[in-house]
Amino acid sequence: MKIILASSNQGKINEYKSLMEEFEVYAFSELLTPFEIIENGDSFKKNAFIKAREVYRALKNRSAIVMSDDSGISVNILDGKPGIHSARYAGVKATSKENLDKLVRTLKNRDIKRTPAYYSAAIAIVCEKGEFCTHGWMHGDVIDDKRGNNGFGYDSIFIPEGFKQTLGELDDSVKKEISHRFKALELSKILLNRLKKGRNE
Repeated sequence: MKIILASSNQGKINEYKSLMEEFEVYAFSELLTPFEIIENGDSFKKNAFIKAREVYRALKNRSAIVMSDDSGISVNILDGKPGIHSARYAGVKATSKENLDKLVRTLKNRDIKRTPAYYSAAIAIVCEKGEFCTHGWMHGDVIDDKRGNNGFGYDSIFIPEGFKQTLGELDDSVKKEISHRFKALELSKILLNRLKKGRNE
């Protein structure tokens, strides 16, 4: 079963491929000339659907199954920021490092060493059978000091509940089991397997 990811984030693409070994997973850029998708929704769910719908339309293949996620980190004391703007916190074309650096600076400027935060993920699936969405969360704390080189995005400053290490320090096998994306993806797999079964019947 082929799944097309509506993402150009290489870190995210690699993570999906490792978490979905039972499926054939492709980035949409492997099938289409990459194009800009304007994410102007006011929630993770809406932005996930915007990306999935745009790629599904562009493929012009009704039998395609397109998956997209919108995810990010919310810091309680910052009124939930960066939130849905996590990927462009430092600007529309900001790099992951620039976004991370801005959040670290914000924490330092407010003399916040450690504070509660959480990751959210909404995964949208668009195909000829309909549109579906699953969600996942991971709670913990953010710190004002980068630790570890694993993962991507804000992983080096996020300590999950029950751990002393940041996601950037934890082994990938541990991260997969607790991540917001993993939780949402496990629910998505249930939907995908039902779609697969329906096609085979």
